Amino acid sequence: MNFLKNILSLIGLTLIIAIIVLFTKYDLSTKLNQVSKLDPQALPLYMDMFDVVLKTGNSAEGMIRKAKVDDDVSNEDLVEALNGMAIERGMKPVGDLPLSDEVEARTGEKQRYIRVLSYCSPQIAIKMVEFSKAYGAFLPCRIVIMEDEKGTRWLYTMSLDLMISGGATLPKDMLAYGLQVKKTIYDMMDLAAKGEF
Repeated sequence: MNFLKNILSLIGLTLIIAIIVLFTKYDLSTKLNQVSKLDPQALPLYMDMFDVVLKTGNSAEGMIRKAKVDDDVSNEDLVEALNGMAIERGMKPVGDLPLSDEVEARTGEKQRYIRVLSYCSPQIAIKMVEFSKAYGAFLPCRIVIMEDEKGTRWLYTMSLDLMISGGATLPKDMLAYGLQVKKTIYDMMDLAAKGEF
């Protein structure tokens, strides 16, 4: 019985020392205070992202959103639908990079289909950049049509959740702009992928 008490005491002492080291080395009290000032959704979003990174070993997988494209939707219909919906919702198509075609033309080797489409709402973009110059790195919004190794096509975009809720809670107007862009891009992907346009 004394042996068990000694072991438990040793574990307790080790745990206390570890906590003290963590708090002093990493200034955890300051960090915990900083975390408490973030948007309430921030920590769950980062944890979800980290779960994906742990599962896949790929940091990019934790930062994207994707939608599977139905087999009966052609690439041309996808592009036309995405561009049409963007215009209807106040987003401007600002870029089109047929990546696989470009590589095929340069190398002569057949490529899996990859096409990068870019969209922007200039009025919202300027407001976001005025709020924080760092938002400029998120411009323009991109949707990538990508064929995987099995021939299945997917639409990929950056997850906009961390941009919207990953830091301090945004002011109401900035939050509204971010949510509007997120809804537009996600709706475009979901509807075009199913041929519902």
